[in-house]
Amino acid sequence: MSASVDVRRGRRWLPEIIVALLLMVLPFGFFSAFSSVDLLSRILVWGLFGIGFDLLFGYSGLLSFGQAAFYGTGGFVTAYLLTSHTLTSVWLGMLAGVVAAALFGLLVGYFALRRVGLYFAMITLAFAQLSFFVENSPLARWSGGENGLPGIPPPTIHLGSFVFSFDEGWRIYLLIATLFFLGYVLARSIVRSPVGAVLTGIRQNADRTAALGHSVPGYKLSAFVLAAAYAGLAGTLLGIFQSYMPPGAFSIDTSGQVVFQTVIGGVGTLLGPTIGAAVWLFLRAELQQIPGVGSLWMFILGAIFVLLVTLLRKGLYGTLVAWWQSRLAVPAPEPEPRPRAVIRPHPVMVPSTPPSAAGAAAAPALEARSVSKNFGGIRAVSDVSLAVPAGEIYAVIGPNGAGKTTFLRILAGEMAPTSGHILLRGQDITGRDVTAINQAGMAKSYQINQLFNDQTGRENLRIAALGRHRGRLRFDVFRAADSIPAVEQSIAELADELGLAASIDRPVATLAYGEKRRIELGLALATLPSVLLLDEPLAGLSPGERQDVIRLIRSLAKGRTIVLVEHDMDAVFALAARIMVMHEGRPLAEGTPSEVRQDPHVRRAYLGGMAAHVHA
Repeated sequence: MSASVDVRRGRRWLPEIIVALLLMVLPFGFFSAFSSVDLLSRILVWGLFGIGFDLLFGYSGLLSFGQAAFYGTGGFVTAYLLTSHTLTSVWLGMLAGVVAAALFGLLVGYFALRRVGLYFAMITLAFAQLSFFVENSPLARWSGGENGLPGIPPPTIHLGSFVFSFDEGWRIYLLIATLFFLGYVLARSIVRSPVGAVLTGIRQNADRTAALGHSVPGYKLSAFVLAAAYAGLAGTLLGIFQSYMPPGAFSIDTSGQVVFQTVIGGVGTLLGPTIGAAVWLFLRAELQQIPGVGSLWMFILGAIFVLLVTLLRKGLYGTLVAWWQSRLAVPAPEPEPRPRAVIRPHPVMVPSTPPSAAGAAAAPALEARSVSKNFGGIRAVSDVSLAVPAGEIYAVIGPNGAGKTTFLRILAGEMAPTSGHILLRGQDITGRDVTAINQAGMAKSYQINQLFNDQTGRENLRIAALGRHRGRLRFDVFRAADSIPAVEQSIAELADELGLAASIDRPVATLAYGEKRRIELGLALATLPSVLLLDEPLAGLSPGERQDVIRLIRSLAKGRTIVLVEHDMDAVFALAARIMVMHEGRPLAEGTPSEVRQDPHVRRAYLGGMAAHVHA
């Protein structure tokens, strides 16, 4: 077992080793073909720019059309500080450019990330256009305007009497290749780390990631600032490489070009943007030299882009990686018929309740006081109260449209109540967001599966468990996501408890519906909640699976409080210690299963003739 783990960990560094070897070998090929390594240096500058963009778009799911703003900021800040002799150290000038780009990214991200999708992309584009205008007009005195800034000195290394200048050709390539490699290694470390796991979750299902205790706005802003820093570093290298900072660095063409290159090479691959840059820059240089075709180079590149996107959906490098992985994959044997996986409930995954204020131990685990929710003139929830003691299963039932799901969403922090208060172990959590409530010890399992479908079952549970063991925001980028013993142990226990051991390493999208439902429940359990909200956990399950889940819920109540919304009346009356019946947004009745069964109002409004067939 340990040998296989060592082999797997050794393979993790294989891409870095291959990239390092290529960076040492490729310049000789380029020099032989073009009598210079300048084209390769330019490709690596764009590749470094693209790595940051790929972290933002490919791994975080944030499409920005404004990366030129940070590319230009980094380059021009460095260029101005050095050409004006404000700084004499080129290294400090480069650092200042990267910091300026990151701070500008922080400012832009603060506003842009308040919106999602198209609106986010348009805000970034607006900031890029604003930056282009400011550089060419109000700041032209310092930026050179349409003329740019020439005369940028190269960085040098002084070791006693030895002086080495990264001034041209192979020397500047050495600097660019070194920084590219370091940038790639950092990006790979981030992608493999817990931070990368959370970013992947955000890309696939941001709402669910937030509900598992991760600060989605914090991680998004961090990814945005990091991409801006990468862009700023690429911009500084461009100016040093050319000894000139061009005004076009701020142009919309620059933003569009990094998007095109990333898509051509492969989104979510890190090296894809560099491959795309090589294709783009090589074709642009060659097409412009062909008589009669030079003026049409943009049209031809556009046509090539359309063909590549249409035929190779994963890009050049992404398609190659997918093909290679399929060749290396060992064909899975035909599954032998086996009995249905049985959930084996036992006392594991017991939550550790955070310390509470004095006297809170005697308070209900969960309490709602006169909670109401209005949507315009419609009152979906009206004056609902409950108090659930620790360790009790409390059910909320009612016909469709009774307000059950809305009330559960209010409890979970997915929406704020119009009036009323919610208390968790005696502490008022009214108005807190879903992330804060999860971190406080309350989690929810959804009626409609909210999973990370491109990930395996194990990776799904890992994203959930990381929220509990790391807190809502942490930048532990230099350790692997699967290297936290407590997290891996909780995943193994959950897989055994939920009967998922045989399928946990398969992609969720390929699993049967019953297995997906169990993973849905497992996501909530992995956060170790003291209060668990279950929204129709039996929906869509077979009779056998229903009995397994009923046994599991009964077992879970030994270590936590459960609020259950369910339409299966047999299950509700078998599980719940107390039941609240909602009708048209209002509480109609509350009491033990026997009391609710005998309530005449409940009989008329909801149970009807079924009451005679429901057994305790």
